[in-house]
Amino acid sequence: MRRHLELDAAWHRRLEFVPTGRYKMTPTTNKQLRVREGRQTRGAILTAAKRLILIKGYNATSLDDLLGASGVGKGSFYHYFESKEDLGYAILDDIVTSFVERTLDPCFADPDGRPIAQIRCFLDRVVEAQRERACVGGCPLGNLASEMSDVHEGFRERLASVFSVWRERLTLALRDAQRRGDVGNDCRVETVAQFLVASLEGAILMTKVSKDIGVMEKCVGELKRYLAIYEQARP
Repeated sequence: MRRHLELDAAWHRRLEFVPTGRYKMTPTTNKQLRVREGRQTRGAILTAAKRLILIKGYNATSLDDLLGASGVGKGSFYHYFESKEDLGYAILDDIVTSFVERTLDPCFADPDGRPIAQIRCFLDRVVEAQRERACVGGCPLGNLASEMSDVHEGFRERLASVFSVWRERLTLALRDAQRRGDVGNDCRVETVAQFLVASLEGAILMTKVSKDIGVMEKCVGELKRYLAIYEQARP
């Protein structure tokens, strides 16, 4: 939003007044508008593609589906994306960015925060994300991993990297908790982090199948109790 306001302000500054009483745009303004329109077009394609692929899957979503949902022509599509694969990678990047900015970073941003409390915050945000979607679609990363990992090495490598980043963030938090004395030394931080990621993915899948947010809430509740075991075991 701030970026749009900055562009709008620049647009007005670039207008030059001519004696006829009309405003005329300079070439620089035209370029700025084209850039903004280009971003909006690319964004429309990405938004439509994410929505379709979340429900139908990557392979079942055709180019015609994408064009119809986004309202852009084939020429515009190939101007921004070389292929459907290129679009798929862009979607994955967009999903990861959104996940980090909306779910991970808000919980782990404070370096002085208590790590276990931050992990609980993260768990709650995952539940809220499923509630907001009304248990539809599941986890975009999990969906792509299930569909593409055995048939497309490029997607598999990227998805493996994403899950590694997620797991590493939890590992660092648990290691910090050990350093602070919040959890016992018997907590195998990397294994626990892997367990949390795997459990969340399974919980999201079961929530998608059951269409019952209570499934997600109960699973996350058990994960919190699991973390509490290590808290109680500290010296």
